[in-house]
Amino acid sequence: MIASLIAFFALFLQVFLRVPIAFAMIITGTAGFALLRNWDASLRLTGNAAFDTVFSFTLSVIPLFILMGNLLTRSGVSDALFLTAHRSLYRLKGGLAMATIVACGGFSAVCGSSLATAATMSKVAMPSMRKTGYADSLATGAIAAGGTLGILIPPSVILIIYGLITEADIGKLFLAGILPGLFGVVCYIAAVAVTVRLKPGLAPDEAGVAPITRADITGVIAVVGLFAVIMIGIYGGLFTPSEAAAIGALVSLVIAIVRGSLGLRDYLAICVDTARTSAMIFALIIGAEVFSNFVSYAGLPDAILAWVSGLEVGPYVVILALVLVYIVLGAVLESLSMILLTVPIFYPLILSLDFGAGWLADADNVTIWFGILVVVVTEISLISPPIGLNVFVLRSVLRDVPITTMFRGILPFWAADIVRLVAIISVPAIALVLI
Repeated sequence: MIASLIAFFALFLQVFLRVPIAFAMIITGTAGFALLRNWDASLRLTGNAAFDTVFSFTLSVIPLFILMGNLLTRSGVSDALFLTAHRSLYRLKGGLAMATIVACGGFSAVCGSSLATAATMSKVAMPSMRKTGYADSLATGAIAAGGTLGILIPPSVILIIYGLITEADIGKLFLAGILPGLFGVVCYIAAVAVTVRLKPGLAPDEAGVAPITRADITGVIAVVGLFAVIMIGIYGGLFTPSEAAAIGALVSLVIAIVRGSLGLRDYLAICVDTARTSAMIFALIIGAEVFSNFVSYAGLPDAILAWVSGLEVGPYVVILALVLVYIVLGAVLESLSMILLTVPIFYPLILSLDFGAGWLADADNVTIWFGILVVVVTEISLISPPIGLNVFVLRSVLRDVPITTMFRGILPFWAADIVRLVAIISVPAIALVLI
């Protein structure tokens, strides 16, 4: 237990010294295991973790879904989603911000990445909102918050990794993410409506806009059709998640070619970006595997389980404590690292809790529900200071908007996320009814 706590301190020290989190986890895990056992065993364990991760067929789903999202980003479907939503909602006060949220939700259904969703929609939606006269705070807040939906609405890379860690059914995780994701869209739209009602000057009234075009409808149909193929195929047992990712990437390539938006240079850039992002994720997975092996050998999960069992508190008190831990960790760690670090430690604890009768009486349901809960908390961390990765992604694109303005615009959406989180904890059926 003491060794594990010292290791976490060493890990965070390296992070603050600007050592990449993946390398910090590898260094700490390798050194810690060596001190507890020996260097030969430790180096073998680290080498095996790297080899098994890179050559894992199951993990091939990650670069394939990333490729799918990148292809669709270049195909222009994000513009079609935004224009369709805008031309449907412009009559409402704050309709352009609401359209941004809806477009983010739709793009998330074929992207799987929060950062990619935020970056793409910032280029699509921000010019229109500025031209219309929206305050930068509300505009950037809507984009950053809407972007977080990318890690919940399936296909989600984060849900895939959670499923691999816990050996949960990825198809069920995808289904479980649909309603909470749609609920998030509704909560964010409500946040916009309340904000512009309290401060009408943030969103001016809009004049009439052009009608929805055939190109817009085609883009929306492409997104909906691809999402349906992936979900029906996985849940219907027609193909595995890895096969679904491959089919999705192929269909995305066809969509991009048909829409005439993909040249050879674009395709090469997409491949390079996919390889770069995949390498980053795989490095994080290797680091987390090495670090989690160390803390498991040191006995941290068992020690936490014994400690919580001795407290004799109810399961929802434990859940609340874990949520607070995730929110605090989200202030200093990015989402993927946080999940890779914590789930191997907290998951055995969650399975040991007695939730009584109802939806959570079944261990498989608990696994799925906890996964959705973790992702929702992670969404909150993506827009929480001081890290708030989605906010910093926007800052890299919109350099003329102060970071304080962006975080001020986030506050209504942060409150909406807390409401959603409480609802999912109180009513597990929101996540479980579709599975």
